[in-house]
Amino acid sequence: MKHVLLYLCVFLFGLSLSAQAYPLLTEDHEVKFNIGLFLATTTVDMSYEYYLSEDTSIGGTVYFDNESTDFNGDFGIGANFRAYFGYRPRSGFFAEAFGLYYTGEEELESPGLRSTADYNSMALGLGLGNKWVTRSQRFSLEIFGGFGRNINPEDFQDSFMYRGGLAIGFRF
Repeated sequence: MKHVLLYLCVFLFGLSLSAQAYPLLTEDHEVKFNIGLFLATTTVDMSYEYYLSEDTSIGGTVYFDNESTDFNGDFGIGANFRAYFGYRPRSGFFAEAFGLYYTGEEELESPGLRSTADYNSMALGLGLGNKWVTRSQRFSLEIFGGFGRNINPEDFQDSFMYRGGLAIGFRF
């Protein structure tokens, strides 16, 4: 009878234990600031990311720049889809597909004449990066880069655009 009672106690004690390889993931939202782009060009680039699962997310980006002739214009808004390939959830190496709508000005130069032309463009592209998170899963640091193809470029505009940066984030 002692053995049955001992096995029953061990079984009930075992039911009360739970072990997890990863911390409980309750923070599905993340806001990020592209500090690298801000320090390099004074462009304000903010992003939002919503985690669909441990290894996929959707997000959005908006940026503003006082210099409308910069490489990606003075305003942009876009969406992305990311897939993570790291060993920890919601971090590590990632690949993304993005769409971006942006506006700006291009300086046109011809012999003896200098003018500017406004443009708005839409691009689709791919990017790669890596994300590191703190042990508490609250703060993140990511480095990323990618390039896309303009769908409707003007005659004076490049056919390709690029984006990249070093972003710090907060999850909630």
